[in-house]
Amino acid sequence: MGLIWTLIVGAIIGAIAGAITSRGAAMGWISNIIAGLIGSWLGESLLGSWGPSLAGMALIPSIIGAVILVLIVSWLVGRANK
Repeated sequence: MGLIWTLIVGAIIGAIAGAITSRGAAMGWISNIIAGLIGSWLGESLLGSWGPSLAGMALIPSIIGAVILVLIVSWLVGRANK
């Protein structure tokens, strides 16, 4: 049950990051999960694990990390398509 909960929270974090950056419509659920999980790791690595947490992920640093990740990936994809 722990893995499923982690994937659900990762998807929610990724969806929030997509909504904040207004690039979430182009991302599917798998991309949201990946962005949420990697973004959570990135955010907690850069900012620490403070604030409320779910499934072992500190929500505020995780969302900030996911937003950074989504912006970087969209920028790279935009450059590759030119």
